[in-house]
Amino acid sequence: MTAQPITPADLPGTVTRYLQAHLVRDTATAISAFTPDATVTDDGRTYEGRAAIERWLDRAASEYTYTTEQIAAERADAEHYIVTNHLEGDFPGGVVDLRYRFALRDGLIERLDIAP
Repeated sequence: MTAQPITPADLPGTVTRYLQAHLVRDTATAISAFTPDATVTDDGRTYEGRAAIERWLDRAASEYTYTTEQIAAERADAEHYIVTNHLEGDFPGGVVDLRYRFALRDGLIERLDIAP
């Protein structure tokens, strides 16, 4: 699956809603972007279902202080998008570019994989 660069404005509303909510640590809005049976994989751990994802979002919001800048957006197909964010903060290493790989189903996020 070859992804094509797109502008952030061309991302699906669900992806944009999640990213904006996560940026301002609005867990309720962020979790509303996921299907009930969604999975998130971050830092080698997988979280299944909205309750587990909500706990992950709450922990991620309080564990470190960091800034986020979106540096790229790509579309693989109508259901698969990749957003690259540049993070700087007080986490181990202090700087990282993370790729957020979104898989959508019925207009919501079914799977999110986050990795460098």
